[in-house]
Amino acid sequence: MQLIQQSPDIAAYLAADEAIDHEHPRVREVAADLARDTSDAYTYARTAFTYVRDTVPHSADSGDPRVTWRASDVLATRNGICYAKSIALTALLRAHGIPAGLCYQRLADDDGANPVVHGLVALRLPGHDRWARVTPGATNRASTRGSRWRRSGWRGRYASTSGKRTTRPCTPHRPRKSSAH
Repeated sequence: MQLIQQSPDIAAYLAADEAIDHEHPRVREVAADLARDTSDAYTYARTAFTYVRDTVPHSADSGDPRVTWRASDVLATRNGICYAKSIALTALLRAHGIPAGLCYQRLADDDGANPVVHGLVALRLPGHDRWARVTPGATNRASTRGSRWRRSGWRGRYASTSGKRTTRPCTPHRPRKSSAH
């Protein structure tokens, strides 16, 4: 996956919006709790990633039918699909001053069947000029019908600064047939 910064202004990757509501009291509370035992941005980023990955089950795994999309709601209900979990992690990172944005990647079974678009996060840690991607949207238990997943030739690109799907496209083209993972 090629990570491309869509906005030249790094401040765009620290901003709050309707979905990435890192100024919300719930997000601030979780961020403060996570920061309590961390000494630097790297430790905080790892702690926030682990928290979202391990304490917010993917709704397909948990069977929880609620649809969450705002970071504060994801953290309050501890429920969400990969997009929601990515929005929550992005909000927690931004709350701690770590630039973060949303990415999307097409995944499929080994034979290319059952394509889905997966949401993940890009973050830029202090002292680095490159973005790193992380995927809090799945745990070791997550799968799609028990099959192994792979990237399927669809070059994901660095996504938007906001959680709104109406912002810049994340890829040069949209997949013809897909569903949310």
